[in-house]
Amino acid sequence: MLLVVSLGACVSEQVPQDSAQSSSAESSLGGDDWIALFNGRDLTGWVPKIRGNEPGEDPEGTFRIEDGLLTVGYESYQTFDERFGHLFYVDSFSDYQLLIEYRFIGAQLIGGPDWAFKNSGVMFHAQNPNSMLRDQDFPISLELQLLGGNGTDARPTANLCTPGTEVEMDGMKIQSHCTNSTSETFHGDEWVTVELTVHADTVVSHIVNGQKVLEYERLTVGGGSVDGFDDAMKPDGQPLTQGYIALQSESHPIQFRRVLIRRLNGT
Repeated sequence: MLLVVSLGACVSEQVPQDSAQSSSAESSLGGDDWIALFNGRDLTGWVPKIRGNEPGEDPEGTFRIEDGLLTVGYESYQTFDERFGHLFYVDSFSDYQLLIEYRFIGAQLIGGPDWAFKNSGVMFHAQNPNSMLRDQDFPISLELQLLGGNGTDARPTANLCTPGTEVEMDGMKIQSHCTNSTSETFHGDEWVTVELTVHADTVVSHIVNGQKVLEYERLTVGGGSVDGFDDAMKPDGQPLTQGYIALQSESHPIQFRRVLIRRLNGT
């Protein structure tokens, strides 16, 4: 079964009063009960799991802090070689609002898949990283997919992808692995604010710069698009009511300025 056990004591902090804030994020926050999962100084409270390594190992320094920003970079890599990575927060969540500010920077690493150009994501309701096998590519989870444009083509962000999970929209089970949102395309290196509102396994909303762009319901374990996992961690059909949050590394550099959460109903 999909066990959800806390990786450690909750080490989150109240949102710093002097933290850098965009106007779009300000309009979304409201209230003083948001918690900063990223403290702007170090990776306290976060655990990396990179394909081919054990949890806690990041020999190339993929995840790090640069100028107060949580940065995902590949300067120590020769080639990507399908080393998909995820940086997990140590606590699990069920009902919550999550707010992320991100931007893509630089060029994609040599050897990264074509689809991973300006592609990253926020995994949620994810399995415990300690339950992932060494060569597993993605955690069983839902993904808030983050995309950037190529300067020409439409490429919305805050899409849904489902590695080892399934959802419904308008009462129908979604068959495709990824479902596009209705967001605009962000072609440059501007900061983008995305939010999730998650109510256990019942309903999830995606929001971009204050506008709802996607909604779905009835979250369950099932489907494909994940490899190298322990079969015991994938009980197909089981409602997916809680899990971990993780930031991806998929071969294109990305930075996160804020990672904030507000628990709903105490969970």
